[in-house]
Amino acid sequence: MLPPGSSVVLVLLCFVHAASVYCETIPWQDRRCRNLLVRREWRTLEDYEKHHYLKAVQCLQSLPAHNPAIKAARTRFDEFQAHHITIADEVHNVGQFLPFHRQFVKSYELALRNECGYRGAQPYWDWTLDTHTPEAYLHSPIWDAITGFGGNGLAGTYQLPPGALDPHLPANINPYLGCVQDGPFTNHTLSLGPRHLITDHCLTRGFDASSAVKYITTAARQNAFIQPTFELFRIELEGGSQTRDRRMHDGGHISVGGEMSDFYSSPGDPIFYLHHANLDHIWWKWQNVDRENRLYQISGRSTTSAPFVNVTLDYTLQMGSVGKSVQIRDVMDIHTEENCYTYA
Repeated sequence: MLPPGSSVVLVLLCFVHAASVYCETIPWQDRRCRNLLVRREWRTLEDYEKHHYLKAVQCLQSLPAHNPAIKAARTRFDEFQAHHITIADEVHNVGQFLPFHRQFVKSYELALRNECGYRGAQPYWDWTLDTHTPEAYLHSPIWDAITGFGGNGLAGTYQLPPGALDPHLPANINPYLGCVQDGPFTNHTLSLGPRHLITDHCLTRGFDASSAVKYITTAARQNAFIQPTFELFRIELEGGSQTRDRRMHDGGHISVGGEMSDFYSSPGDPIFYLHHANLDHIWWKWQNVDRENRLYQISGRSTTSAPFVNVTLDYTLQMGSVGKSVQIRDVMDIHTEENCYTYA
């Protein structure tokens, strides 16, 4: 399915990944990309590629903010977190949830490449490879201290400020175990969060393997894939207040805990972007099950409070100072400008 007025010509598009060439026949539009960045699962990267990505994130954490939505944001990395904090209520539990985060992660990828010299694509974390047992989750390569994002927080090393616990979390659950003790972000200081607070603090985590093996599994992903409409798919993937129980999106956040468990300030943990790249990967695969009918399919309310208006392809995804604000129609096909990426 293409936007109204688009001419359709079938062409053979090929891209190179490692030593292999992948091709597919697709409809051509004026905005079709000549080259595609290939997003890959974290553990398929070579160690030098992982190192290059982690160094680029550290670079973003050292660059000064441009024009952040929250003036207390000191770094360019903080600036992305600040934008998410200020716009979170407008882009969750609504029809624009998936398009917004697609453009948000793309903006982050562009910042890594254009501002920090990163030459690769944004990787993703396929958590279904780690959730067959709680032990597998806790010992995932993603948490490696050298070739990953560091491990769990240490109990007793972080005190949550009064009133800062996210009310979106179940009662009597505090996922802020403590400060991350190893890996590339051990000494990084966040200036924002939890929630809307402005506080200097360490990167916090509090793994919840029980949530991981319940919500971010192969079975959960398959249940999303079989949903016949975007409306059913987006709710099955996101969860939140739209469902009685958690789904892959919020299950992934709470399984990491700490900063990632916060509805607003979760981009303070660099793993946020790999989690959301995987959700985007799942959405892209769902779109391609029936490209003609699903590629530009969008639905859902654009607000969580009355008066309710259904979202359309004309809805503008506001990126503020972190990237380019575009309409939803511009992000639906990731093989076109402004996107130009794919998934391996």
